[in-house]
Amino acid sequence: MHIMDSTTITLFSNVLKGVGRNPKHGKKKGGIKVHTVLKAEQGVPYSIHFTSAATHDHVMLSKLKLTNGAFLAMDRAYIDYKVFEQLTDDGVFYVTKMKKNLLYTQIDGHFLVNENALVVLSDHMIELKKDDITHTSRRIEYWQEKKKHSGVLLTNNFDLEPEEIIDIYLRRWQIESLFKQLKQNFPLKYFYGESVNAIKTQIWIALIANLLLSVIKKRIKREWSFSNLVTMVRQTLMYYIDLYRFCENPEKAWLEIINQSNSSPPEPSLFE
Repeated sequence: MHIMDSTTITLFSNVLKGVGRNPKHGKKKGGIKVHTVLKAEQGVPYSIHFTSAATHDHVMLSKLKLTNGAFLAMDRAYIDYKVFEQLTDDGVFYVTKMKKNLLYTQIDGHFLVNENALVVLSDHMIELKKDDITHTSRRIEYWQEKKKHSGVLLTNNFDLEPEEIIDIYLRRWQIESLFKQLKQNFPLKYFYGESVNAIKTQIWIALIANLLLSVIKKRIKREWSFSNLVTMVRQTLMYYIDLYRFCENPEKAWLEIINQSNSSPPEPSLFE
């Protein structure tokens, strides 16, 4: 299963084209959009593209190459009937959130009613039209008890149960957690250079560091939160230590480091 989304990083100057209205006072800030694709079972990105913040998300959807039978979970910003038709022809299944103002023609379907005679789920085949493109999709609306409102999904898979389609979409929040993890633990609010290349390089460094720390977190047996692991690595970065051993038992390893630093080095021999 593949998950796709993007996050926007606001820049201090109009280096790349930003979004929104121009300010009345001062200069408009730029922005860079990081388009990311990851596999749900791995949790780390395998495809990343940079564009200006003003670039629409669905532009990246046409550049994605997936194999027959793959599932793609994404946000409603990626809705594009032409690309949806191409994905269907290629045997790729998409699951996305439906826009509120989307016009459609209902073909057939059914409702699920609970013991209180309230509709908690509707599952219908619909037809979407725009210009000369007609796309047949599946509309699933389900009641979210915690949020006290319904969610509406679109998919081109007509075989799986509605609950399975809902579970696939809910796993999309993995990528939201990744973006939150990056912005909280790495310096992406301030950039050391003003050129496009310098900004992209700093983001790539943050992504590489995130990948290395994710590998470390999976390999060590002791449970660490990602933010605590980042802090610990940052504080011990200038020490020549066995990082895995240190992560497993930092108290013991730190005492060994202190004892080694307090002991005087051996005197060199004339014959060595």
